[in-house]
Amino acid sequence: MKCLNEPIARQANREDQCTGHFWESRFKSQPLDTEEALLSCMAYVDLNPVRAVIADTPESSAHTSIKERISPQFDLAEAIRTQTEQQSLNEFTVPLKPLLGFEGVIRKGFQRGILFGFEDYLELVDCTGRISRDDKRGAIDEKALPILERLNIDPGQWCERATRFEATYQDYRQSRLRRAA
Repeated sequence: MKCLNEPIARQANREDQCTGHFWESRFKSQPLDTEEALLSCMAYVDLNPVRAVIADTPESSAHTSIKERISPQFDLAEAIRTQTEQQSLNEFTVPLKPLLGFEGVIRKGFQRGILFGFEDYLELVDCTGRISRDDKRGAIDEKALPILERLNIDPGQWCERATRFEATYQDYRQSRLRRAA
């Protein structure tokens, strides 16, 4: 955890122009060692803008993984350039890469993604976001359409796209690299 925490703390302190402990008080880090823990944390983070009444839905927020998964904007070359300019790349930094995809099924061999379907994750976040909590200001409006309908996504077509996430992303990235060259 130290190898992951140190570069994040250094970058945050550099951005805030301060020194001292970053991982204290309300900030903490802990390993997420089960699929359930990972999905719970992902849903919590994706719902933060809704709970804080910054966005009506997770996909309409400027900074959620749901938005990035629906419409990928990650540019590896730009991320490396920015990190290099900020002098953030060092021996401890984890290589920059796009979001991990959803596999939805267990396959023989190497696990390449989260063992949960993306359509199911969208519905999980949507359902969780509709639950009103006394300790949070916001929730997804109970009258809002279900997330797949809001995104105008046919569940059958979405399953095909979600299971081909890596190939779709590679095609998207290669076309962006060609345009940049």
